[in-house]
Amino acid sequence: MPATRELRTLPVPGGPAVAELFPTFEQLLADRGPALLPVPADDPARTLLLERTQRPGEPIDDRAALVVSTSGSTGDPKGAMLSAAALAASASATDVFLGGPGRWLLALPGHHIAGLQVILRSLRAGHEPVVVDVTGGFDPAALPDAVAACTGSQTNAGGATRAYTSLVPGQLAKVFDEGPPEAVAALASLDAVLLGGAAAAPVLLARAARAGIRVVRTYGMSETAGGCVYDGLPLDGVEMEIDDDEGRVWLAGPQLALGYRNAPGHPAFARQGWFRTDDAGRVGEDGRLRILGRLDEALSVGGLTLLPQAVEDALRRHAAVVDVVVVGIPDARLGTLPVAAVTLRSTATPDELRAHVTALLGAHSAPGVVAVVDTLPTLPGGKVDRRAFAAGFVDGTIGG
Repeated sequence: MPATRELRTLPVPGGPAVAELFPTFEQLLADRGPALLPVPADDPARTLLLERTQRPGEPIDDRAALVVSTSGSTGDPKGAMLSAAALAASASATDVFLGGPGRWLLALPGHHIAGLQVILRSLRAGHEPVVVDVTGGFDPAALPDAVAACTGSQTNAGGATRAYTSLVPGQLAKVFDEGPPEAVAALASLDAVLLGGAAAAPVLLARAARAGIRVVRTYGMSETAGGCVYDGLPLDGVEMEIDDDEGRVWLAGPQLALGYRNAPGHPAFARQGWFRTDDAGRVGEDGRLRILGRLDEALSVGGLTLLPQAVEDALRRHAAVVDVVVVGIPDARLGTLPVAAVTLRSTATPDELRAHVTALLGAHSAPGVVAVVDTLPTLPGGKVDRRAFAAGFVDGTIGG
């Protein structure tokens, strides 16, 4: 039977104006209306790219309610087609893990899966999310009032509503390093702070624990309707497997996308009911998943395979490091030379940081260059732009 549903572009503004779309998102949750392609209202170039690759205005699988783009860090972004049932399954499993539905604070872009899920989970629970304006950057000073608005909501029965937010590690680090004490206290008053999008430094997690902030580390992607593994454990209904040959993570469950809008028959969905990730991982004796790095970003260094994320994790264990990215650049002797860019909260020399990696992983894993930078530019979804950093090391604008 031919598809009768149509895909339509949905420009999503930043800041409080996103509230104008809440009725549209409620229709989506009810599986009514066209399928929606969220795009950033303030980024015409990204919008054109998504419209070119995802073909709004054309028919789409009738089960699809939402098409969410991947980061597109290695080429054209793919569009994960999510059904209303998948979004409901994801939200329900999240509620079970966290202790119940609640009101959410939106401090992420509303056109990517993490921000979209904040909106959808809150609306599904009967609460409009509280919006923090991040169009000009994340300002921790805005948190106390926003969290107060979130936690001050009352249920119909008169009891306090549970309250949550979702952040990326860089935002949480900024709260501690640049925010007022009231911002830390505000996060501690929430029932949970979901943390995803990138690995979090052990130092950051320890600071949050000392401050009384309940951090829940999430793992997932657009293809799984966002986080589906919390604190290393699969949510209700989610299954995970580790490929014995590569250590590749496979995921299954009712939250999975139907496939890609612009890549039908993609091998990631070739196994019925499962999604093949690009991540390497292992499951510990406690049953918790630990992500080791992305297989498609593995570097061949002098004939040895190196996962950049393993080096990043090692650098994050240094007390001075706030955030880090490790990439590979061409090298005549090794084939590929691992190099790192770091942001710091206190002084540390490149030699000290290389020695730190050597002590943890061995000399072959130590970056050949460590550059200290002010910020780590990101892609629209908040992930570090690895290609931009690799180009910067090659042309000498970074580490030169």
